Amino acid sequence: MTFTKMGFAGNNDPSFIQPTVIATRDGGSAGSGAPSVPSKPSFLNSSASSNLASKRGIEDLDFYIGDEAVANSKTYALNYPIRHGQIDNWDHMERYWEQSIFKYLRCEPEDHSFLLTEPPLNPPENRENTAEIMFESFNVQGLYIAVQAVLALAASWTSSKVNEQTLTGTVIDSGDGVTHVIPVAEGYVIGSSIKSVPIAGRDLTSFVQNLLRERGENMIPAEDSLTVAQRIKEQYSYVCPDIVKEFKKYDQEGDKYFKKYEGVHSVTGKPYSVDVGFERFLAPEIFFNPEIASSDYLTPLPEVVDTVVQTSPIDVRRGLYKNIVLSGGSTMFENFGKRLQRDIKRIADTRIKRSEVLSGGKMHATPMEVNVISHKKQRYAVWFGGSLLASTGDFHSYCHTKAEYDEVGPSIARHNRVFGTVG
Repeated sequence: MTFTKMGFAGNNDPSFIQPTVIATRDGGSAGSGAPSVPSKPSFLNSSASSNLASKRGIEDLDFYIGDEAVANSKTYALNYPIRHGQIDNWDHMERYWEQSIFKYLRCEPEDHSFLLTEPPLNPPENRENTAEIMFESFNVQGLYIAVQAVLALAASWTSSKVNEQTLTGTVIDSGDGVTHVIPVAEGYVIGSSIKSVPIAGRDLTSFVQNLLRERGENMIPAEDSLTVAQRIKEQYSYVCPDIVKEFKKYDQEGDKYFKKYEGVHSVTGKPYSVDVGFERFLAPEIFFNPEIASSDYLTPLPEVVDTVVQTSPIDVRRGLYKNIVLSGGSTMFENFGKRLQRDIKRIADTRIKRSEVLSGGKMHATPMEVNVISHKKQRYAVWFGGSLLASTGDFHSYCHTKAEYDEVGPSIARHNRVFGTVG
């Protein structure tokens, strides 16, 4: 499920994190989960209730968003306004933004500038629609739409492994639904080299659920099985350096490595316990050996990252290897960064050695520096990067203003003032 993160500029963490879902009386087209639409600066979106009421009718204000929407799913129809990272239903998205601003952020949009984020390769028409809603319905003071990967790079500056604050690097953004590998050069996303990996948190949870079922863990209530699998993944899983050696360790010293999950039945309230074994290292292992979970996708994540860098312009490749930044909850596993760095380094070194052999010993290439950056703000890296940008003294000069929108129109959103890009 896609989640929205919202809060104020300068804060370390989002004020609210909730599912991007809206519950309405009238139903409507339901989408599926996609990347979140975090909003950061002075605040997320909002629309004056009076404007919406006069535009649609009072009855259209009868809806819930986020966790409240899920709680009311028995009497209201659930709709997911974002599908595959793109806004699929603009009316529902506008209503979602309305409650986000007035009910959760509790701010007057006319007094704030807003920073919203967009996924890579977002169509410029979507930016125009966003600007139209923000300025027309909410009358926001200013608007800036940032690319998620660039904000993740900025968030990585908090890491002790970062020697220089650069906006050149490779972002690995892995959440619940999909993993993106995005190369960025001096703040510009290299769109032609972006790769998508159909493995993310949801797949890892399902894999753990299947492993428990196949092992015969019959104590888990059917209605709790997905929740138990998710908690086991989050609490006990880690990335191992070698899967064969890890199996041997568990076989020889099982008491040392096996864990026990204690749960309570969500209906009866009775306690139960579940043994946790190979699932601990097998769950995140599907990033590196995807064939253990499915035959549909077989390319390991390190190979995808290497391909992304190799298909980027040659003059930025060293910078892309040197600054590989992790972002999103599914990159939070212990030793994930170390394993990824080791495997990418092996691929790069093998390529260099091969080229030296083919040159007959005449060429001696400089070793490739591969550096994978983990940091404390990794889980909400995009949001934190937005909070940093929106708290700078220059942020308001980056924003498009209401006066500029009135003069130029929605097409103003195609232009990015920080890096001078045009959609």
